[in-house]
Amino acid sequence: YIGAMPGRIIYGLKDAGVNNPVFLLDEIDKLSSDMRGDPASALLEVLDPEQNKTFRDRYIEIPFDLSNVLFITTANTLETIPAPLLDRMEVISLDGYTLEEKEEIAKRYLIPKRIRMNGLTEDKVEFAPDAVTEIIKGYTMEAGVRNLERNIDSIVRKIATKLAKEGKLKRQKVTAKTVSSYLGGARFSDDSEKREDEVGAATGLAWTAYGGTTLTIEVSLINGGKGEILLTGKLGDVMKESARAALSYIRANAQKYNIDEEIFTTHDLHVHVPEGATPKDGPSAGITLATAILSALTERKVRSDIAMTGEITLRGKVLAIGGLKEKALAAFRAGITDIIIPFANKKDIEDVPKNIAKKINFIPVKTAEEVFALAIKDLK
Repeated sequence: YIGAMPGRIIYGLKDAGVNNPVFLLDEIDKLSSDMRGDPASALLEVLDPEQNKTFRDRYIEIPFDLSNVLFITTANTLETIPAPLLDRMEVISLDGYTLEEKEEIAKRYLIPKRIRMNGLTEDKVEFAPDAVTEIIKGYTMEAGVRNLERNIDSIVRKIATKLAKEGKLKRQKVTAKTVSSYLGGARFSDDSEKREDEVGAATGLAWTAYGGTTLTIEVSLINGGKGEILLTGKLGDVMKESARAALSYIRANAQKYNIDEEIFTTHDLHVHVPEGATPKDGPSAGITLATAILSALTERKVRSDIAMTGEITLRGKVLAIGGLKEKALAAFRAGITDIIIPFANKKDIEDVPKNIAKKINFIPVKTAEEVFALAIKDLK
């Protein structure tokens, strides 16, 4: 038909002019199907080394050998990529930037770029180091630097507007104190806010697409219940199962921790993870859930200066988790220097930046019993 063209794969090869280019498929996790077709299904043939030797484009209708092409795909999350398509890929996880790395990227690239793009010169605008730190901590929550660049651009634009209105403008220095005058109040609170030892509250560590974060888990006993467990905070199925496994382990070992078994039939347990609008899932909060539950049942306080991560089994074993680097950075930002980790993750400590790793006391454990002894005060 009039206007018919080859598909994007063949069109890209035509532009490259060779049969062995590097082909980048950006944000493949955003694929969606509609009445015109399903691109994910089409990519199954393209990315399968057993099939792509005879790839057939509907426009040219002859087999084309794609086996020499190096395909690289990018994604923010693996959850939305169809399983058959993901099975044809080798997944390489890239860590998010540390605070120091973001500061250097802003200093060397983002600030000069945005000053230049807004028609200013560096003798008119200066960003103090503490201003960049304030923007990162108070106005962004991300693994990369996209929002950091957006906020820097917003500040530079406002300075450029001021210059256009006034004609002459003295050198503008942006500091931590003046950031709010350009961007408004901080959108994210400081993780290092003072914590107190509490009964039924434990600090866990989570990994998200935005990087690592601390996660407070709260547990309350409700009198007059039937031994049920209530779970709130927009928890995923895996996290709900972790909570039930943690409770089952504690219930099976009630005598060891001097817990009256009658409490399991006369009280309900309410487990809540704050920031209820944010979805949370994964098994790595298992030992945190168990610690908070045991604390509530024994009325013993949990140390607020310690964070933990690890999956728990019904036998009380602590299993390995992922994203230790991001979780360690999150704990450090929150002012927590003691971190309980699974023994199997001891090797991953090498991935944590050395300047931060030497300030953190990593405590590898194999059992939940070790976790309780470390985290719960005066536990008998």
